[in-house]
Amino acid sequence: MIKQILLVFIGGGAGSSLRFIIGKYLNDTHAGIPYGTFLSNILGSLLIGIVLGLALKQETLPYNMVLLIGVGFCGGFTTFSSFAYENHLFLQEDNFLLFALYTILTFIIGFAAVFFGIWLVK
Repeated sequence: MIKQILLVFIGGGAGSSLRFIIGKYLNDTHAGIPYGTFLSNILGSLLIGIVLGLALKQETLPYNMVLLIGVGFCGGFTTFSSFAYENHLFLQEDNFLLFALYTILTFIIGFAAVFFGIWLVK
């Protein structure tokens, strides 16, 4: 159990750090969609689709790798809390168009990325 917790911890720290770096360079909520958070959520969705697809495909991915990459890294890399906060900012600014666009695109492309990741490894 301790090994599994450490794997999730290490993966989560790496994912969070990468998300911070991407957000630092790509997010500017006053200029439109926060592309860093959007990119992190889409790439994380694709990656977790690939990881879960490999895990399901004849168990080609060990459980510890699922914990490290899927639960840890993807959990730290993607960020619903930032997504929700950025949408709150759009609503505060009465920017309903960006709110709707960002929300719809994130959900549609995020789900599509998970399905595509699973499909890729089949």
